[in-house]
Amino acid sequence: MLVKSGRKFEEYAYILDFLPHGYLRETRPQFMRKPIAQAVGEDFFMLLELTPKPGVSLSAGERVFIGKGLRDKIDRIVRRLSYEDLTSFARDELSRVVEKIVREHENRFIEFFNVAPPLTTKMHSLELMPRIGKKTMWLIIKERERSPFKGYEDFERRTGVSNVVGILCERILTELKGNERYYLFTVAPVGKE
Repeated sequence: MLVKSGRKFEEYAYILDFLPHGYLRETRPQFMRKPIAQAVGEDFFMLLELTPKPGVSLSAGERVFIGKGLRDKIDRIVRRLSYEDLTSFARDELSRVVEKIVREHENRFIEFFNVAPPLTTKMHSLELMPRIGKKTMWLIIKERERSPFKGYEDFERRTGVSNVVGILCERILTELKGNERYYLFTVAPVGKE
C-alpha cells in the first residue's frame, strides 16, 4: 500500500470542522467571510479545505462526496492543508475519524500486512509501524507466507501484536504531521511532495 507519488484524488472526505463564518483570524468583516470546512480524505488521508454549497451546514464526522461529478453538499475543494493549518477542534476530530476509516476498511489495511514490501536492503516497510521491530517483522512475514491474514483479529492472534487498529492509526497520524521519509498510507503533506 506504499503510496507512490503522482496525482491523487479523493472521492469522499470526512468533515473535521465546519466554520460557518470562515476563520476567526481573517481580517475581513464577518459578513464578508465565507463558510469553510476542514476535512480528511477517505482514501489518501489528504487534509483539505472545502467550501460548502450555499445554505449547506456540515457536521464534524460527516462523510461527504468530493469527487468528480455532481456534489450535493460541497461546492469546491479550496486547497490542501497541512496538519498545522487545522483548527484545534479539527485536530481532535482527526484521530476519531482516522480510527473510523481504519475500522471500516479492514480489508484495505490488513492487505498492507499481507503485501508490505522491503524499502531498502536493510529496512522493511513493516518496521515503520509503531511497536513493530525486526523480530515481529520476521514473524509477520513468516505468518503471511503460511497464509494471508484475513482480518485484524486473525493478525493479532497469529502474531501476538495487540491493538493493530491503534498501531495503524498512530502511523497514519504520524504521517499526517509530516517530516517522514516514507509515506505508507498517506500522500506527503503540503510542501513535502
